[in-house]
Amino acid sequence: MQRIEEITMTVRQLSHLRYLALATPKYDEQLEFYTKHWGLTLVQEADGVAYLAAEGSPEPFSVRLRRGEKRIDLVAFGAHTRADVDALAAKLHAMDVRFVHEPQELTQLGGGYGFRFFDIDGRTIEVSTDVELRESRKINPREPVPVKLSHVVFNTTGLDKTTQFYIDALDFAVSDTLVHPHMGDMMHFMRCNNAHHSLAIAQGPHPSLHHASFEMRGVEEWMRGTGKILRSGARMVWGPGRHNAGDNTFAYFIDPSGNTMEFTTELAVIEDEDNWHPSRLDVTQVTTQDQWGTANAMSEFVARESFNDVDNGLFVAPPV
Repeated sequence: MQRIEEITMTVRQLSHLRYLALATPKYDEQLEFYTKHWGLTLVQEADGVAYLAAEGSPEPFSVRLRRGEKRIDLVAFGAHTRADVDALAAKLHAMDVRFVHEPQELTQLGGGYGFRFFDIDGRTIEVSTDVELRESRKINPREPVPVKLSHVVFNTTGLDKTTQFYIDALDFAVSDTLVHPHMGDMMHFMRCNNAHHSLAIAQGPHPSLHHASFEMRGVEEWMRGTGKILRSGARMVWGPGRHNAGDNTFAYFIDPSGNTMEFTTELAVIEDEDNWHPSRLDVTQVTTQDQWGTANAMSEFVARESFNDVDNGLFVAPPV
């Protein structure tokens, strides 16, 4: 098995996860679910494109929905400065990465300066800086709405190869790995700042969205949010429980388009990256999946739900 060459860096050009953009033929149903039940705020909508913000985040939006064939349109990460955007673009060109567009002034909600490219599996990735931030607010005690987009997880058919791409191209580092004693590495949790993971890569039957996760204010708000989604009629696939990798709580639901979405809280923060040693956690151990033992057992059914549909957007840039 190919060895993942981890790069540990305490200073990076990337700063954080910015937003997730999804296309769906069930646009109206999806928009209602994310605003009425999931707790995101509609900040702009026109021509079948909606921008949704998390109330606790200064990002101009955390989710973009577009009416169209189901796919991941793109995932966006922030960079610290324009110089960092330019340096990353130059680095990716040296790696012969395919670009959607060069660094330029962005015209979407929030503007900014950035570029888009295809990752090794063909997903569109954006790197941007200087976006116009929105006025966020503190989430109130017991308020069941997301603070921010926490992390995004991709499925891939080449776990080590895709993981190495994000290490080499964007200076991600592996925080922990889920391992099956007979099948080998199953998932790498990856960081671009001191959050345990903003991105994770999972071994799957095809490239697709595994899940996206939203951070809640605390355990009380996470439980109330979980109850709210259950009462909406959405199906909870897995949870509620607490993972070992990342030490975060979890409750996974299926949205109207068949994507897995998670409410989480208390994701671990790595204060001293230089002395962090990634763990290899056995997925067959109950405490690896759920330290509390409160969630339904991980099963083939749960895994299949996270495989999702084949992503039809690979190496095809979204129209907006």
